[in-house]
Amino acid sequence: MYDMIEKFNTLRQKSSLTVLGIESSCDETAAAVVRDGREILSNVIASQIPVHRRFGGVVPEIASRNHTMAVDNVIDEALVKAGLSLSDVDAVGVTYGAGLAGALLVGVTAAKALAYSAGIPLIKVNHIEAHIAANYTAFPSLKPPFLALVASGGHTSIIDVSDYNDFVLMGSTKDDAIGEAFDKTARLLGLPYPGGPEVDRLSKEGKNNISFFHGKKPVNKDFSLSYSGLKTAVVNYIHNARQRGEQIVIEDVCCSLTHTAVDMLADTVVQAALSAHRDLIVLAGGVASNSYLRETLSVRGREKGINVLFPPPVLCTDNAVMVAARAYFSIREGKDLADLTLNACPGLKAGRPLC
Repeated sequence: MYDMIEKFNTLRQKSSLTVLGIESSCDETAAAVVRDGREILSNVIASQIPVHRRFGGVVPEIASRNHTMAVDNVIDEALVKAGLSLSDVDAVGVTYGAGLAGALLVGVTAAKALAYSAGIPLIKVNHIEAHIAANYTAFPSLKPPFLALVASGGHTSIIDVSDYNDFVLMGSTKDDAIGEAFDKTARLLGLPYPGGPEVDRLSKEGKNNISFFHGKKPVNKDFSLSYSGLKTAVVNYIHNARQRGEQIVIEDVCCSLTHTAVDMLADTVVQAALSAHRDLIVLAGGVASNSYLRETLSVRGREKGINVLFPPPVLCTDNAVMVAARAYFSIREGKDLADLTLNACPGLKAGRPLC
């Protein structure tokens, strides 16, 4: 380990760094090569969506098995597309949390083997912080400070980013993530997995005419959010309508859910930005692709003099570009060097290491 620390410290002084990133936290097996944290040399993603669609959601054991079958080929393809060999790579970055334990272990194990065989540093990467780092590749001139919103099926977090490696969690959901509300509703309505994009698509064809709450939800002082109540309200609406034999207009359910969930989130994020004195908000995570969220945050941000950035959809969902980018900034600050004892940390949170 002492020799690797020396290599790591020497690596920090290099003018240019090439990092191989590996991601396997849920149902995407991904590898990418990124130069200097911003230039994408390759981006390979093996999606398991067709596999899990028959079950209506991700089955952890099946996800782990498919990661095991795909990870070597994905890594090889990423190197080939970048026109590099492993000997050209300066470090390997890997997601070690948050996510599904078995799925994470596949990527962690592959990364440890590669780093050991090549004699290069292994960098442990926080999945939530990595989502934020995807913005550096989408917007090469982007620099902190800014406020970040990470919104997905598993995360809804508002994070103040004061520097490349400084993250302060300002607010998050107390229970379900916003994406979970979309996914649960989609399953109840018989929409295909993944449900979020289907809800977004149908919401554009519907009307916001269903009140799931009485009155508008105020922004909490601690910028916390809760989506379990909304999810339950939607479930009850659908069940009651079916029991009464009433027609359910799927488009209206999707539209009303989207407006309720996003309005609550947008209000909270804008207030958090004002509180932190940030004039820039960047989005990250799968729900960052939601069209109404993008439209609403842009309008409300503009009203308050706040600019809002949205990465392209391919960098919103799970990918390894974000992992390699995050690892680069860790290296530059001499942080997050891991050894062969690195393990998965399913409950990892941004700015609050648990493992």
